[in-house]
Amino acid sequence: MNTNPVIYNPVPEDTSGVQLSEDVLALCEEMAKNTHEVWARTRMEQGWTYGPARDDEKKEHPCLVPYEELPEEEKEYDRNTAMETLKLIIKLGYDIKK
Repeated sequence: MNTNPVIYNPVPEDTSGVQLSEDVLALCEEMAKNTHEVWARTRMEQGWTYGPARDDEKKEHPCLVPYEELPEEEKEYDRNTAMETLKLIIKLGYDIKK
């Protein structure tokens, strides 16, 4: 058993210079919603249900609600994940076209 603490320093790609078009920003919101839907489905498949507070023992979570009903801070978490993914795709030289 390793008793040494792991030192982890996350270094995501710097996407601060990437600007997203209005179309891609709209895509970002759809991706954020889908990210939540995938997370919620996975949790439910694992036996989790809605609860007023997170309880790992009972497998209850307050975010097991439709995306539209999430608190804004939870939506921002999903939006950030989607936005950073889209920015990285563009930074790596890919085009996003409808």
